[in-house]
Amino acid sequence: MTSTHGPLTIERDRLRALGDTIAGEVLTPGAEGFADAHQLYYRHLDRTPAVIVRPRDTDDVATAIAFARATALEIAVRGGGHSLAAHSTVEGGLVLDLHHLDSIDIDVEEGVARVGGGATAGAVTAAAGEHGLVIGFGDTGSVGVGGITLGGGAGFVSRAHGLTIDNVLAVELVTADGRVVVADAEHHPDLFWALRGGGGGFGVATTFTYRLRPLPQVVGGMLVVPATVDVLTEFVRLAQAAPEELSAMINIMPAPPMPFLPKEQHGQLVVLALLTYAGPAAAAEPVLAPFRAVASPLADLLREMPYSGMFQPEADDFHPVATSRNGYSRGFDRDAAQLILDTLTKQLASPDLQMAVVNTRVLGGAISRVSPDATAYAHREWPLMVNVAAIVGDPNALEAQRPWVEALLAALSDGTPGAYGNFVGEEGPGRIHDIYPPETFARLSRVKSEWDPDNVFHRSHAVPPEHPAG
Repeated sequence: MTSTHGPLTIERDRLRALGDTIAGEVLTPGAEGFADAHQLYYRHLDRTPAVIVRPRDTDDVATAIAFARATALEIAVRGGGHSLAAHSTVEGGLVLDLHHLDSIDIDVEEGVARVGGGATAGAVTAAAGEHGLVIGFGDTGSVGVGGITLGGGAGFVSRAHGLTIDNVLAVELVTADGRVVVADAEHHPDLFWALRGGGGGFGVATTFTYRLRPLPQVVGGMLVVPATVDVLTEFVRLAQAAPEELSAMINIMPAPPMPFLPKEQHGQLVVLALLTYAGPAAAAEPVLAPFRAVASPLADLLREMPYSGMFQPEADDFHPVATSRNGYSRGFDRDAAQLILDTLTKQLASPDLQMAVVNTRVLGGAISRVSPDATAYAHREWPLMVNVAAIVGDPNALEAQRPWVEALLAALSDGTPGAYGNFVGEEGPGRIHDIYPPETFARLSRVKSEWDPDNVFHRSHAVPPEHPAG
């Protein structure tokens, strides 16, 4: 569906009627609060919608959907606004901002959390942590639970507890025709399958029910060492060989000017590893000791803490201008380590480049024990996820960074198929086939035909319907 309307062409009486009908907010260009409300985390991806609706309940969501369809406005659904592909907004369309749907209900006895689609990962993590319970999300607290859950959810405890979707018990959804349905293992099982990794193309997820897991504390944090071929190769080897209680995100990057790093190391390539052991300190120490022994640490911030401590405070003014590429890898060796170091050393000489990072996430463990066809996230077999990113100061400098980012990712993946939808940006329609293998794609298309044949919810990495309406 393509919008033919702009901010000035929607009839004012219709907008007034919408505002009178719903309990939430209706914001239009020029209105107080609109300028802040339409901005994204990645400011360079910002668009100007015709109207932003902040619903307070499912009735508001259904009303906004009906309004958008009646006025031929594209719909974008926003949770935390972190979409790398700008799916959280739409030029001249309607943004359904789930800002107010942020309820968090922790049922300790039942061991579940019922969470509004507009809540953030950090807020839910803190609420569950008060009871010594966890839900594994990603690695950034301000990310909305809706986006990360619908795409899969790979984070700090994924090897121990699985992806976020592996702990979803039910999803409440408002569909394109305004129905409110609950999908779980017994009710609408095909839709429930699709919502676990198939993205936001089936409706507006207003409530998630998660299984909670007891985890009173973790041992984790940041370990920084100088980047050499030997160090990087050994870090990845140790992380893959470690028990699944340990999840590792291994970053190769120039050392930022953090106060706990020696000044002479600022700007020098380092291995900055985020390690999380999901268990007590006594069990963690022998697992973490080999990492500390690889090289003399520049910073060792590993400590016992509540799981919520892994989500570091975020600066309000940090809005990176970035391009990235994501994929998987079957393995990692000295040649891969050397290629990373050589490439980053060369590219960081560019005056336009503020930061370059290669992020390797060790998978396996509980992730790989789930059958690839059990959820719409199908890339269960690969041991490593790789992300290559470049950050610049000027959006006009992004295009020059993309060739080396893509080439390095292609070399590190070495033909391994697949991509993780939550880390795929504006990379063209062909990437949908990297996110979803053929059998998954076909099944998603059939589910899409049943629940959204008009493709109303296409502002996501959404598979088109097998049999479009009309």
